[in-house]
Amino acid sequence: MSLLPPGAPGDQGEPLAATVPGTAAQALRAAGRWSLEAPSALHDTDSLFLTRLYGHGPRVLRFHGLATLAEVRLDGECILTSDSMHLAHEVPVTLNGEAELAIRFHALHPALAAKKGRARWRTKLAEPAALRFVRTTLLGHMPGWCPPVHAVGPYRPVELVEDSGPLRVLAADLRSGYDGRDGRLSLRLTVEGAAAGTTGTVEVAGTAVPLAFDGIDAFHADLTVPGVAPWWPHSHGEPALHAVTARIGTTDIELGRVGFRSLAVDRGPDGRGFALLVNGVRVFCRGGCWTPPDIVGLSSDRAVYEPALRQMREAGANMVRVGGTMLYEGDAFFELCDELGILVWQDAMLANFDYPTDPAFLESVRAEIAQLLDRTQASPSLAVLCGGSEMEQQAAMLGLPRASRTQPALEAVWTAEAAARRPDLVLVPNSPSGGALPFIANAGVSHYYGVGAYLRPLDDARRADVRFASECLAFANVPEGDPLGVPALHHPRWKERVPRDPGASWDFEDVRDQYLEDLYRVDPRRLRTEDPDRYRRLSRAVTGEVMQAVFDEWRRAGSSCAGGLVWQWRDLWPGAGWGVVAADGTPKPAWHALQRAFRPQRVILTDEGVNGLAVHLVNDGARPVDALLRLTAWRDGAVPVLRVERPVTLPARGAVALPMAELSDRFFDATYAYRFGPCPHDAVTAQLVSADGGGEPIDESHHFPGGRLLPRADLGLTAVAERRGGDWVLRLATRRFACSVHVEDERFHAEESWFHLPPGVERTVRLRPCARAGGIGIGLGASDGETPDGEVHALNALAPVRYRGNA
Repeated sequence: MSLLPPGAPGDQGEPLAATVPGTAAQALRAAGRWSLEAPSALHDTDSLFLTRLYGHGPRVLRFHGLATLAEVRLDGECILTSDSMHLAHEVPVTLNGEAELAIRFHALHPALAAKKGRARWRTKLAEPAALRFVRTTLLGHMPGWCPPVHAVGPYRPVELVEDSGPLRVLAADLRSGYDGRDGRLSLRLTVEGAAAGTTGTVEVAGTAVPLAFDGIDAFHADLTVPGVAPWWPHSHGEPALHAVTARIGTTDIELGRVGFRSLAVDRGPDGRGFALLVNGVRVFCRGGCWTPPDIVGLSSDRAVYEPALRQMREAGANMVRVGGTMLYEGDAFFELCDELGILVWQDAMLANFDYPTDPAFLESVRAEIAQLLDRTQASPSLAVLCGGSEMEQQAAMLGLPRASRTQPALEAVWTAEAAARRPDLVLVPNSPSGGALPFIANAGVSHYYGVGAYLRPLDDARRADVRFASECLAFANVPEGDPLGVPALHHPRWKERVPRDPGASWDFEDVRDQYLEDLYRVDPRRLRTEDPDRYRRLSRAVTGEVMQAVFDEWRRAGSSCAGGLVWQWRDLWPGAGWGVVAADGTPKPAWHALQRAFRPQRVILTDEGVNGLAVHLVNDGARPVDALLRLTAWRDGAVPVLRVERPVTLPARGAVALPMAELSDRFFDATYAYRFGPCPHDAVTAQLVSADGGGEPIDESHHFPGGRLLPRADLGLTAVAERRGGDWVLRLATRRFACSVHVEDERFHAEESWFHLPPGVERTVRLRPCARAGGIGIGLGASDGETPDGEVHALNALAPVRYRGNA
């Protein structure tokens, strides 16, 4: 690979080794000439990639993704030009021994400068404005929250394919359905090389039927699989997958795996809702908005996707949204979502701009949607196809009339492809959309930032009557420890990594500070100056507390909300970004809060004012769960002033609300609504344990009538590290209620952290070896020589508690 002035001869650049698939930035970084800390611009130069091909006879060159203005030459002859990074290409070639393959990526900025045309509006999200003309990612072009990393190069695989064998599959059309009991499969195979009289079969889940041959080049079959195990999101069942194999003559053709499921949308009694029905069951969708784990190389390798997606599942997320500001992910992404039971909300790669409507542009969009749907045609995880992000919202917020907000030519293109190739998908015109204004929360899908950027109190999550938040709850989430190379707190380097909206006089750290003040009743500015360590700890805790409270509100019995996706799931670079996971894959405190909020079985406490405290029991499972509910009110965090214990049943795939007043036989002002004298308690704990003899904990929740932060005191907190099998665990207990208990250990991190610990309950937490470079170390065991050695902190403790394991 070499960098060249635009249009300069190829021999003028300094050659560097490059990996394909990969990017120019990746190659430059490997050579020590580029850094994510200070990324240099790559759109003002040409990038040339060269390699040698060897062979004799006909071949097919496959280019799975070229970013972005690419010219491909074989021994000097131009064989392909491409102006879309979202399209794959196949080119037939003939080799006669050795040949030079050259891919030149032309400088994007000069090409954009030549683009002319007036848009109905101009966005501040991305720059330059002429990006609307080109089919490329907006990553690297969104100041305020995205590092300026320019996507240049063959970022997806380049393959040289030699046809072999008697048959060549030209196309495969595979469609599945589910009627609540039986699965249905339709297959059409277009092949080359099948002779008249050739016979074939297709088999899935133990059912095989003949393939009918049309006598020319196509085989087809429709089959029913009785009583098949359906595919579910993991929160509601097993994501069952079934291999599909076709046999034509003596040739076996593996067609991957398929999941049988049905999709529909419940609009609710007023017609304004958006609840996803999977196999006829209403699913509360929770998760986050995806960012590429490898912002530099844009890798689509399974090994890169897997830790991040498994981490989402471990948090309890059952949906991921790939937004229109990102890029289409590789096949391994969808394969893993299929396996893990994670629903995919997929945007078209369109965002914020008023796009052109000329035939060439529309054809390019049509082709990229067609390719996406073809390569994911058997994927049960792909559930929602959306026309893009914030195009309607952008126009509406700039004051354009209703007729000018939509882009009907684009919508017609992508909806037609969806109808032809994936009629099973749920279609959404744009995100957000559905209300009188696109961003209205009580109709359709919304980007809900009432709690968050708009600084509304927590009860706005109910008052706004949110139906489905395809984006929500963006905060500058502070990571554990100090990010490498990013000085903490108010240093200019720290602040430049804090997300902000372009042109705004505030950033998302200001947003976090507002909730820090509201929930913990401290002055953030003064605290940051006088006690920066405490400011850091409270800042880490508060965003998770807010997120958990909002999701509890949305999941409670009677809520109109059917889903929420946090913006964003993972940071693009180190710092206090929107991600609930740091750029190195380490969970932030907010991740642990979401893990609690996303549990399939959940107990939730809500303050209903003078109606008292309500206890909500939520169960996503297919069977009722018998449990024991324990309610305890604590005075001074140590003295139980009320205890209630009742057997309860969590309904199958449902939620119920139980007024606390009905659970206790005497009046107790749990919400401190009546204010008859001083509040007699400072915390209420609801604990669910299994009703069988083991009494295993299921879930717990807490309510704080006087504020979330209890006074600092000697808590009697204890921590003991010990071996259990091949793992280290930490046994925690306290004599007084401990707020936001968290573990600090250079070699280990806690599987659960930043949780509240009531007295009288021992909590056992597994410790995992730190593995920052490769994610969170899922599935790893401690090495023989590694011993836990750290501290346990609580926000209301006078001092941390030391622990050390015995090797």
